[in-house]
Parts: sequence; C-alpha cells; structure tokens
Amino acid sequence: MPKGGGVYRVGKPYTVGGRVYVPEEDVNYRAEGLASWYGDDFHGRLTANGEVFDMASLTAAHPTLPMPCYARVTNLANGKSLIVRVNDRGPYHDNRLIDVSNKAAELLEFKNHGVAKVRVEYVGRAPLEGSDDVQLMATLRTGIPAPAPSLVRVASARPFVPEIGGAGRSVRGEIPMPEERPYTLGNSAADAASAGGSSELSASSRSRGRVLENPRAVSYDQDGGYVSGTSRASAYAPDNGAQEARDILSGRGLY
Repeated sequence: MPKGGGVYRVGKPYTVGGRVYVPEEDVNYRAEGLASWYGDDFHGRLTANGEVFDMASLTAAHPTLPMPCYARVTNLANGKSLIVRVNDRGPYHDNRLIDVSNKAAELLEFKNHGVAKVRVEYVGRAPLEGSDDVQLMATLRTGIPAPAPSLVRVASARPFVPEIGGAGRSVRGEIPMPEERPYTLGNSAADAASAGGSSELSASSRSRGRVLENPRAVSYDQDGGYVSGTSRASAYAPDNGAQEARDILSGRGLY
C-alpha cells in the first residue's frame, strides 16, 4: 500500500448537516468524546488530503485537525493510548469526535465494542512522505496517562502552508462497519476557483492518472450547504514535503 503522497491541508470552514466545522491548527487542542473505527470498505481509497487509506496503518479521520498531523488518542476506559496519523475528514455523526483505523481500534481495544470514550490531543505535523507505521506503533502506552501535548516535541514549528490552486477532488468508498460512518465531502465550485486557500474537499492537485469514483461525494452550493453528486477524481500523487518533517521518521516527536 503506498504511503504518504498527500498534501498539507488545513482548509476552509464547511457545513455538513447544518453544523459548521472550522479546520485549524490548534497546538493546545485537547478534547474528549466518542471514537469509532473504519476499515475494509475504505481500504485503498483516497483520504481527504490525497493519501491512500490503509486499514492496517495507525491513521484517523477528524473534522477539523490539520492534515497530515499526529494526535494521541487515549481510550479512557482502559488507559491505553497511541499516536495516530490524521489524514482524513470525518466523522460527521453528532456524537462522535474521531474515527480511527481498524488497526488503531484493535490496539486501543475497542474494535469489538464499536465505539469508545476517548481523549484526543494534538501532537504536531506529520511528514508528507514515507511510512511512519513503525514509529507510531512504538507510541502505544498501556494503562498509563498520555503526556500533555506541551511536553511532546512536534515534527516542525513551521506553520501549515495551504495548497495553491486546489483543483482535485477527494474520493471515498462505501460505508464500512460500524454503521453510520458518514460520507466524505466532494469538491465545491468556490474551492476549485480559489487559488489562495486549500479546501477540505480536494485530495490532490496532481495525479498519476489513477481515477476512482466516489459515489458518495457531495458538493456545496453558494449558501454553504451541500448537495449530493457523483464525481471522479485523480488520485495518489507524491509530494516532496518539508525537510523539517523528515525528523519525525527518526522517532522524535512521538513520545
């Protein structure tokens, strides 16, 4: 499964189901809520920032955190925690905070329960290229409190840089288990026309020619609402990324 290859993305405010989501990089982000998981039906599909979802990797979807970034997820029922790579958008169910990959749910020991009460803490930016699976696996803690975000060395202090001319679209698959995993957003005309900002709705402006269809993609109208529609999008494209971000592959920023 290809690793990396997406783009850095914070994005503009967007609306789903009457609720407004405002993506931002908040270094002090810390929240508690319900987590669920997704796996087979999304395996191999594009994420919201243009990476390829691998259910065996330690990844997650969050509605507002920058992508890609690292966040520590703690299962409050058993104290287990690990750092995941946030590279997708969602969930949009009113009582869920984050959706993690199949593998992450197994390690946090809530896959068989479907959902769990968790704490999510922002750690820092993630590199665009390469695999971080081994390093993330080493961040698993069992029954001990997760460190405060201020004590964790992040990958880079350089701010996120929005992608210029977001013309691509994100592609997602069918709803996986557990049920009510929501659709991913499509691409809006307003975002496609913007050359100064990035959109939550585009995966990548570059392509290797791989075309996937997203039957659940939606687009925005001028009032900020969304309408259903079927779209096709160019998929995976590597990005060189920031030099500073490569430091994370040495293990710094994960403990």
